[in-house]
Amino acid sequence: MNNFINQMEPWFDEKEADACYEYMKSGGWLMEFNKTKEFEKMICEFTGAKYCHIVNNGTISLSIALLALDIKKNDKVIVPNYTMIATPNAVRLIGAEPILVDIDEETLCIDIDKVNNLIINDNIKCIIHVSLNARMNNIEMLINLCKEKNIPLLEDSAQSLGSFYKNKHIGTFGDIGSFSFSAPKIISTGQGGALITNSEILSKKIYKLKNFGRMEGFNDVHDDFGINCKTTDIQSVIGIEQMKKLPWRVNRMKEIWNIYYNRLSNNPNIKIIKSNDIGWIPWFIDIYVNNRDELQKYLKDNNIGTRIVYPPINSQKIYLLENSIYNISNEYCNKGLWLPSSSKLTDDIINKICDIILEYYK
Repeated sequence: MNNFINQMEPWFDEKEADACYEYMKSGGWLMEFNKTKEFEKMICEFTGAKYCHIVNNGTISLSIALLALDIKKNDKVIVPNYTMIATPNAVRLIGAEPILVDIDEETLCIDIDKVNNLIINDNIKCIIHVSLNARMNNIEMLINLCKEKNIPLLEDSAQSLGSFYKNKHIGTFGDIGSFSFSAPKIISTGQGGALITNSEILSKKIYKLKNFGRMEGFNDVHDDFGINCKTTDIQSVIGIEQMKKLPWRVNRMKEIWNIYYNRLSNNPNIKIIKSNDIGWIPWFIDIYVNNRDELQKYLKDNNIGTRIVYPPINSQKIYLLENSIYNISNEYCNKGLWLPSSSKLTDDIINKICDIILEYYK
């Protein structure tokens, strides 16, 4: 293994290059227009959502979604303690307050029982469910809870494009679902995000919020508050070509997962969390081990790149909170390691990675 294996890398080829070249020759203005509408339509068709709006990244998408759900300054929004920092930051960006909740051990998603207890005793205005690594827990219970308390549910599905839960695409369970197209995602436009919803009212609010508070471009009539969160057609050209490759990548990620799982899951030193839903595909292959840092160094010495999972939000300097009420997320975040997970990987390379991991534990 002379060449270093990256933990993840985006995958573009001549299809994206040719499409960008053809677009530039066509005289397109690059700004958001018909290619973005085409990209949005493809996402709707794939996910089953009625409406889709492309935005400039997957972090601002969450803030836009919160504003569309009428979340205001100082409102309390529930966020899982194990997530990317973008989730609580999107809440704080609009002046609301992220309320951190621990996770369950089966899926590493937000602990719904703890959410229930918190809603009873606090004035919660919104709940963000993060489908971490595209896994889902008992979201039906969370949906019913939100309906009972009249609290909107926002799905941070940044890692979940291509994954289904009980035959329904992740991101379509809540009032709004959010995706990311940053470089490590299953499809990428470099930066970018999308919001999906089945509500015409929310769809119009999202569009106005990302377009200066107006429903049409090229005019200066602003009915509501809004900012500029639009994408560009050149990014959508890339997104269209990436979407064409998505079904193949979904199948390939299933194959990659099966190799890793079959090779590593029987080792008592390694915990690898499986989803039982047939529509699930992992974003990254995550394992949880006691001696993570030593394993990471061993793999790096063998030309294998890995990435430490997100630290628990309560340990981040800007959100520093007592560990004792976040036991599960602190335990797993301190043990988690993402293994090489690009759909470019061949079976031989994945088996070699597994060989080296198992050699380490001998």
